[in-house]
Amino acid sequence: MRDSKGFKGGCPLRILGIESSCDESAVAVLDSDRGLLSHELFSQVDLHRLYGGVVPELASRDHVQRLLPLVRQALAKAQTPASQLDGVAYTAGPGLVGALLTGAALGRSLAYALGVPAVPVHHLEGHLLAPLLEERAPPFPHLALLVSGGHTMLIVVRALGDYQLLGETRDDAAGEAFDKSAKLLGLPYPGGPELARLAEGGRAGVFEFPRPMLDRAGFEFSFSGLKTAVMLAVREAGAAINDPLRANIARGVQDAIVDTLVGKTARALDETGLNHLVVAGGVSANRALREALQAAATARGAEIYFPRFEFCTDNAAMIAVAGMARLQQGGAATHLAIEARAQWPLMSLRAPGVQ
Repeated sequence: MRDSKGFKGGCPLRILGIESSCDESAVAVLDSDRGLLSHELFSQVDLHRLYGGVVPELASRDHVQRLLPLVRQALAKAQTPASQLDGVAYTAGPGLVGALLTGAALGRSLAYALGVPAVPVHHLEGHLLAPLLEERAPPFPHLALLVSGGHTMLIVVRALGDYQLLGETRDDAAGEAFDKSAKLLGLPYPGGPELARLAEGGRAGVFEFPRPMLDRAGFEFSFSGLKTAVMLAVREAGAAINDPLRANIARGVQDAIVDTLVGKTARALDETGLNHLVVAGGVSANRALREALQAAATARGAEIYFPRFEFCTDNAAMIAVAGMARLQQGGAATHLAIEARAQWPLMSLRAPGVQ
């Protein structure tokens, strides 16, 4: 990674990243000069689809089976013997604690065996820094919209570990609203992408669902009322519901979520005066949201940055990027503890060296 991407110069470093916070087993190898050398991912979607959602115990067991083979594959594709690694980064939280422990134990053990630093990474910081994987990377400071199944946050990102929370959701996250609405429509797991696909065939304006808190000052979000409105629409349709009606409801849901996210983000750009916007997290893969945010940013003369689609959802490349940034700034762990935190507020992070 070059200085222009927010990383310090110096001797080239090579780091292994491990992600296991939920239902994706992933490993990546990143070189500070040559960039991303490999990234491997195994999705547990088929396993959990039978249950309509993630089963934590099953997720943990599957990580145990998948992670070490993925490490071997990633190292082989990167043409990197383990002895050439300069550090191991692993997701330490937040997430499902059992799933986190599988990756954390492997990552800390590998680092100890190789005699290299271990870097416990905050999952959300990984999402925030994912755009650094791209050739066109955001400068600091910038505004970030972090939008996923578990989080919806507007953040001023001044530097690595220097974050100011402007606002977040009071209840359901945007990704949660997508998933719960999809379930109400009888769509398979994972629901968010399925609802987005269905919405492509729907007509705008047939269902006008609420834009929660968009008419209020500030930057907080709330999507639980939207879910209730969708439930009432589905209940009212009853047995008469059909595919065109489902598509119209899906379009209404997507439009409501996109309008809310774009409205709050545009307000944040206006009030902070920042002219660089990062959009990250699983929902950042939604094409309608990307197009609307691009239009809003362009209208304000702001530059917008997205991770490529494969790095919007959980992946190890973003963990390697965050780990590399902290390793280069002296943020590696100096103890042998295996860190795994189910809850870990992003705002509790500090820049390396700052207490």
